[in-house]
Amino acid sequence: MAPRDVARLAAAGLRARPARALLSALGIAIGIAAMVAVVGISSSSREELNRQLAALGTNLLTVAPGQTAEGRDAELPAEAEAMIARIGPVTAVSATGTIGQAAVYRSDRIPRVETNGLSVLAVRTNLPRTVGATLRGGAWLNGVTERYPAAVLGSAAAERLGVGRASPQAVILVGGERFTVVGVLDPVALAPGLDTSVLVGWDIATDLFRFDGRATTVYTRARDDQVEAVSAVLAATADPEAPGDVTVSRPSEALAARRAADAALNGLLLGLGAVALLVGGVGVANTMVVSVLERRAEVGLRRSLGATRGQIRVQFLSESLLLSVLGGTGGVLLGIAVTAAYAASRNWPAVVPLWATAGALVATTLIGGVAGLYPAIRAARLSPTEALATP
Repeated sequence: MAPRDVARLAAAGLRARPARALLSALGIAIGIAAMVAVVGISSSSREELNRQLAALGTNLLTVAPGQTAEGRDAELPAEAEAMIARIGPVTAVSATGTIGQAAVYRSDRIPRVETNGLSVLAVRTNLPRTVGATLRGGAWLNGVTERYPAAVLGSAAAERLGVGRASPQAVILVGGERFTVVGVLDPVALAPGLDTSVLVGWDIATDLFRFDGRATTVYTRARDDQVEAVSAVLAATADPEAPGDVTVSRPSEALAARRAADAALNGLLLGLGAVALLVGGVGVANTMVVSVLERRAEVGLRRSLGATRGQIRVQFLSESLLLSVLGGTGGVLLGIAVTAAYAASRNWPAVVPLWATAGALVATTLIGGVAGLYPAIRAARLSPTEALATP
């Protein structure tokens, strides 16, 4: 028979018993929907977990000068930042440089001893993007304002200086120079040292405070799967002549927690998916075996009219495959809908992996074929006289 005839024959066989076909397809759909929903909800939960862990800086590394073998404070080379940026898996690099002997005061009326414990840092313009800093108000330094006496205050620095918000009237003294406050940061979880700092442009720091341009902290973002590899080469890259004088932060413990969670959830998803597919396969097999028993007379009639055993096998096998495809498709759509609804109720990103939907359809079809193979062979083995004699 032509493929089109096989498909029509399978559809006719299912339409002849619509209630049984509907219930069988529904049983398969529920099993597949359960698998897709479990995979989707678990993947959505994992995506939310990964998003929260990413906020903790799982791929953020810091490079800072340590101490020399003689016990003196080391310095990073002026080229350290540029050299680190050349590492392949590094996605972002920014730096801050401490400006020593530059005290900060709200005005010249403040006693010199009341420094409020604030530090002054020269910063790069891409620092917020690298460390995940956000502005409470005002604006960050840009290519223009970094050359002029403009400052951004950390959250704690703004409180200690009594600066509520950035404005042209908000002026502070930095190292004896008047700076206009152009922005105020929110607390920075990944770089808490910025909270108690006054941040000025790299160029203006060089011009006014004789800043030597050497970074004291280099913040580095790397691809998640390459964090350890980047960490291993950072010291030698930042200072090839004295890598032992460089301190590199270890990858966050959150990265290990993230990978452990991924591994545990992957195993859980595979196990639940296998159980759901097994349930669906058993349902298909049960449906087709019962169908053969109920349709023995039909099989005998078709055999007596000239149908071969191969055609009988193809008929029942195609019905099994069609039933599986219909149930699997409905189950995938239902599972996606359940995942989307649950994720929306928890404010999670809705994630249904492609392998789950495609794999469910493919696996359902294969299992439907295997489950329908035995009933098809059993039907084909019936002799016409035996089948027609069955009441």
